[in-house]
Amino acid sequence: MTTLLRWTIRVHKWIALIVGIQIVLWVMGGVVMSVIPIERVRGEHNIAEPASTPIDPATVIAIGQAAEAAFPGLPVRTAHLQLWQGQPVWNVVVEGGRSRLVDAVTGEVITPISRDRAIEIAVADYAGDPEISAVEYFEEPTWESRRPGPTWRINFNDGEGTRIYVSETSGLVVARRNDAWRLYDFFWMLHIMDYQERENFNNPLVITAAIFALVTVFAGFVLLILRMQRLLRMALANRKAPRPKKQLS
Repeated sequence: MTTLLRWTIRVHKWIALIVGIQIVLWVMGGVVMSVIPIERVRGEHNIAEPASTPIDPATVIAIGQAAEAAFPGLPVRTAHLQLWQGQPVWNVVVEGGRSRLVDAVTGEVITPISRDRAIEIAVADYAGDPEISAVEYFEEPTWESRRPGPTWRINFNDGEGTRIYVSETSGLVVARRNDAWRLYDFFWMLHIMDYQERENFNNPLVITAAIFALVTVFAGFVLLILRMQRLLRMALANRKAPRPKKQLS
């Protein structure tokens, strides 16, 4: 056995032992993520059709009035006129990303929203009439919502484990989660090897594992070529070797 062949076998064996489990997890994750429809993961089949109510410009208050009502004395970065729960509102945003909704007709500041209003928003977002099993409030983002700012979580007893997160500050649905999403997210975590935030697929751990996996594959190819050369030389040697003569009985 040549030195190159011996070292190739060692590299292939030990690196394969190190990254072999992760390669299996990559394949398993790919299978799971390709089998589960992404629309079901996102809960799109349970999203209600938004109401198409026209906005009458004659009844809408001015941007400056809405900005002063939302953030008195603060400079406004952006302000958007939009439909929210079937009514026109100004979405006023200041520096730092803070936002508030203002009724575009009455000038009333709508956000931060209450528990009952959060339930109304979640129920209006859901297509159907499921039973609400729990309502929870979170000051900080959870591992599941991963959205900045305080949120209300409304749990639905629909057999799919649906949870809708409503932002307290914007009054908008910021995340939809269900059992399919949690299964998908678990294998996504294993796939990208980001065990904390589960979002960074360029982290050093997955890059290192990918490099080692690539080295394993290349070592396997080198090993295959060397073995084929060895078998070819043996076959040629056997063909050139003189055959024993048959003895007459």
